[in-house]
Amino acid sequence: MQIGIFTVGDVTTDPTTGRTPTEQERIKATVAIARKAEEIGLDVFATGEHHNPPFIASNPTATLAYIGALTERIILSTATTLITTTDPVLIAEDYAKIQHLTDGRVDLMMGRGNTGPVYPWFGKDIRQGINLAVENYALLRRLWSEDVVSWEGRFRTPLQGYTSTPRPLDGVAPFVWHGSIRSPEIAEQAAYYGDGFFHNHIFWPAGHTQQMVDLYRRRFEHYGHGPADTAIVGLGGQFFMRRNSQDAVAEFRPYFDNAPVYGHGPSLEDFTEATPLTVGSPQQVLERTLSFREYAGHYQRQLFLLDHAGLPLKTVLEQLDLLGEILPDMRRGFAEGRPAHVPDAPTHASLVAKAGGASDATVYAPADAATGHRAEDAEGAVGAEGGAEVRA
Repeated sequence: MQIGIFTVGDVTTDPTTGRTPTEQERIKATVAIARKAEEIGLDVFATGEHHNPPFIASNPTATLAYIGALTERIILSTATTLITTTDPVLIAEDYAKIQHLTDGRVDLMMGRGNTGPVYPWFGKDIRQGINLAVENYALLRRLWSEDVVSWEGRFRTPLQGYTSTPRPLDGVAPFVWHGSIRSPEIAEQAAYYGDGFFHNHIFWPAGHTQQMVDLYRRRFEHYGHGPADTAIVGLGGQFFMRRNSQDAVAEFRPYFDNAPVYGHGPSLEDFTEATPLTVGSPQQVLERTLSFREYAGHYQRQLFLLDHAGLPLKTVLEQLDLLGEILPDMRRGFAEGRPAHVPDAPTHASLVAKAGGASDATVYAPADAATGHRAEDAEGAVGAEGGAEVRA
């Protein structure tokens, strides 16, 4: 079981002080949170992708590469890679590069995002969102699995004899999760390829999560990847805790009431009852989190959203310290009753082993007349043949 955190990178005013962090402060805070996550023993740090205010989560590749240089063990992931609006050629190159830089500590979560205007910003039509996700991901898989790709589709220019570089580390592409809140088509896509399915699991009641996860599991088995309970499932979650539950509720309430997404709506009490948000003591957070298995089954990855709604960095780091204290019990709880045939979350090492071992995927291409020789050398060769060598 992989346990970690994810961020959406929102820049939100702290409702208790009226102060809004700068973009640089928020970016630096993201790095500090990731390093703290590794320090307390978490397995995964993930960042979303947004291209508009009030977020600083654009260019997740730069963020993950920088964090990768400052960490040694933690897996670095996207909480959303916009497969709809990001060129799959760029995704193939960027994340293979991070694979090499981090010795394989990277995976991706594909998604369509939740910002409608991002489509025209990148020259795409939101009405084609699902079709873009399907076509772009099919191309991405080919770019990682085939050394030379010729391809033609509906939404980008054709490719002729293209080789994406660098090739995936050890001949194994990063593991891919498909993230969704409400789209059954994305669960179907994950099942078709035998990839992981990550349900956001934050804004919806347990019944909705159960329906989405069950759909993915059934279709995973339908496509011949194995029994439904061996499908690779991840869940999101939220909490705020203090040692005393009343203190947690009192401190978190103004942040909840003014949060950009769910603020000025249902009460904190109603929201915590209807969704996985848990506000209380560490023991309450532990028990609520372990209860997710009652409707999702035994799953492989649990990520929590902590740094949102204007919470200051100091408070977020305190939340991580408290999570670190219950982490051993959380691991033991998730392991309890877990059938032996239910797989662990994939890692680079496990994917390499499944492939029969590491291989050097480097494409050692010979130089060609267009890019591998100097023009003056070519002219000199022609001149020499004619008896008058031309010098640069």
